[in-house]
Amino acid sequence: MNGKDSCEKNKKIWIDLDNSPHIVFFRPIIRELKNRGYEVVLTARECFQVLELADRYKMDYRKIGRHYGKNKGLKVMGLLMRSLRLLPFAMREKPALALSHGSRSQIICANALRIPSVLIFDYEYSKGLFITHPTWAMAPEVMPDRIFKENSKCTLKYPGIKEDVYVGEFSPESGLREELKIKGSELLATLRPPALEANYQSPESIKLFIAVVEYLSTSPDLKMVILPRNQNDREMIEKRWAGLIRSGRLIIPNFVLDGLNLIWHSDIVISGGGTMNREAAALGAPVYSVFRGKIGAVDKYLSETGRLTLLENLDDIKSKIKVVKWKRPPEPPINNSRALAALIDNLEMVMTNLV
Repeated sequence: MNGKDSCEKNKKIWIDLDNSPHIVFFRPIIRELKNRGYEVVLTARECFQVLELADRYKMDYRKIGRHYGKNKGLKVMGLLMRSLRLLPFAMREKPALALSHGSRSQIICANALRIPSVLIFDYEYSKGLFITHPTWAMAPEVMPDRIFKENSKCTLKYPGIKEDVYVGEFSPESGLREELKIKGSELLATLRPPALEANYQSPESIKLFIAVVEYLSTSPDLKMVILPRNQNDREMIEKRWAGLIRSGRLIIPNFVLDGLNLIWHSDIVISGGGTMNREAAALGAPVYSVFRGKIGAVDKYLSETGRLTLLENLDDIKSKIKVVKWKRPPEPPINNSRALAALIDNLEMVMTNLV
């Protein structure tokens, strides 16, 4: 092995995409890393439109593994199986660093091969977050230091929230409402059901979500776009609200939509998960959360600053949701690039210390 080969291997970063929000999150990160001379290799899990979105953005990835559903036993088996399947890729690529936003299977694989790892996260109650022991943990500054536990000596922070990393680069595209057959006078509500297969989810969330759909369906000049997380979600929605679908009041898109563009053209955003709510908050859109698990530090911060409304019970649906047109600004808010720049600086510091 010559000196050039050794240098190239020290500049290689392996990113694992194991959930759909990671596609847009890592796009600017990959670009900036490449601009600074790093080589980036990607793996992706077949889960929640990860592959469809990665293909949409022309990412060069290796598909490895899939989602194993809600059953805890199958989840553990799937985690271990995917970790094993990642081993040959990692052994062949020999990355200097493994990077992900919560990929436990990557961290297990990296630890087995003694590859240093960085775990980025923004929800402190995700089970098993630190069980797999990443080398470094990185999170938004609003998250308290106590959550890092034994990883406190390897703690990295960045300003803002995860969505600030990429929302600032968003540019709206016209024609979406026409494509969805939403008239100019009609209100558009975008909804995403709770992540029922997530470890941190609460059954109360689905009750709230169902009540939200029923409440919004009473507004004659409003149409709903629902984004199912998986086939089980789609089948439940199609069965429960078949009449609304037939009438065109409820729309389940048959194609992958740009989530930020859909949020920008919506008047109301309601989700049972974190990413869409936080994207809407970053864009300044009216957004409500039906998530009833443990509320994390980021959502508390957004709620306390008035950027996110938490729906905590059935009464909140009628009293808090404002079914009105969103007076959106001419252009999206210009977020500074502090979050992205700080995140890249953190990664470069890590890579420098590895040499």
